[in-house]
Amino acid sequence: MQTFSRHDLTDLFRSLAERMAAEQSYLAELDGEIGDADHGVAMAGGFAAAARALGEAGEADQTLAQGLTLAASSLHNAVGATTGPLYASALLRAASALGAETQVPQSRLPEVIVAMAEGIATRGQGKPGDKTMVDAWAPAAHAARAGLQAGQPATEVLAAAARAAADGAQATRAMMASRGRAARLGPRSVGHLDPGAVSAAALLDSLAHWARRRAEGSRP
Repeated sequence: MQTFSRHDLTDLFRSLAERMAAEQSYLAELDGEIGDADHGVAMAGGFAAAARALGEAGEADQTLAQGLTLAASSLHNAVGATTGPLYASALLRAASALGAETQVPQSRLPEVIVAMAEGIATRGQGKPGDKTMVDAWAPAAHAARAGLQAGQPATEVLAAAARAAADGAQATRAMMASRGRAARLGPRSVGHLDPGAVSAAALLDSLAHWARRRAEGSRP
């Protein structure tokens, strides 16, 4: 049985940070259309800070909950505005879901998606259709729950969640923003992708690919 350990958490966050760095310019471009163009910098900086903190903290005897809590505080301190508190809440909810374990079966990774989506929705009081990151996280969580209930392999569940998030992010183009900075644009926000949903989809895609590479690397 493949497990997910505190060491794996650090490795995962490094992958997430690399993906956000690669997406930084694109996210800035999207945010410049309906926001203040800082979303790419915020996501790249926040996840880089979290990955760095996890790597520097050391992993011996540290639980997954402690690691996720450290990632949450580091990301929150590095990112202002709305994004930092939302992702900090998401990671704290994930910490509660995994509990005081130093490692868990990798089959539980989809639970992290569900927990993070709940944390974001609770903190931001958002709902699908508002043209926010919830439009990616909510369908991803729905796919994760369905896969868990069906007993599907974690890699398949994570891939399905990533696809659902990508579809949700693309759907924001037709929406009129009702929350966040873009809401002030009213009908003019229609026709633009929500950068928060796009970055969420990229994170979930990175998670799915990380899990797939790890699973394939462990095969004899």
